[in-house]
Amino acid sequence: MNRTIALGIVIMVTLLLVSGCNTIRGAGEDLQQGGEAIQRAAS
Repeated sequence: MNRTIALGIVIMVTLLLVSGCNTIRGAGEDLQQGGEAIQRAAS
């Protein structure tokens, strides 16, 4: 029983980390696109 609970926790933490990476990656891409738009407007 304890092993099953531990395995479930490990899986949940792994999924959270993977989804967090995608979120951070998406935010970085949004910031990059915003910076490019500012550069185009300034030139």
